[in-house]
Amino acid sequence: MHSLKSVSRLLAHILLAVGAAVLAAMMFLTVLDVALRYIFNRSLSGGYELVEYMMAVLVPFGIVYCAHRREHISVDLIVERLPKRVQAILNLSTGTILNLFFLLVAWQSVEYVWEIYRQRLASAVLDIPAYPFVAAVSLGFLALSLELLVDFLDSLSRLRAR
Repeated sequence: MHSLKSVSRLLAHILLAVGAAVLAAMMFLTVLDVALRYIFNRSLSGGYELVEYMMAVLVPFGIVYCAHRREHISVDLIVERLPKRVQAILNLSTGTILNLFFLLVAWQSVEYVWEIYRQRLASAVLDIPAYPFVAAVSLGFLALSLELLVDFLDSLSRLRAR
């Protein structure tokens, strides 16, 4: 369990660093595009597609780090009034359902990576292949599933300790 947590933590921090670099690049491109439009009345060719592709990396990688820190949004209006044991069982149940769902999304997105790779799908202006960015989405969902598994095992050990 400890090694699984270590791998999960390392992966979350790596994805955070990549996400932060992508966010910085997105900000730079946006500022450059606005400046070019304001000064020269011309926008950056392909800038919008680059930002779209970068967003496909930023969002899933950011979600993984958020899940790692347990800073995701949860609404506990009803659940917090239940006994602790029932809360733990509900957390295990919802965690299992979410993990299965995200594993399914990851698997389907990997299938989609192979499909768009074979079709050579690329962006319209810059002709950038789409498959690496869809693969990043797959990686994000796999990493999120790992985070949910670690959380599930933590909840299970807390439930057994009671």
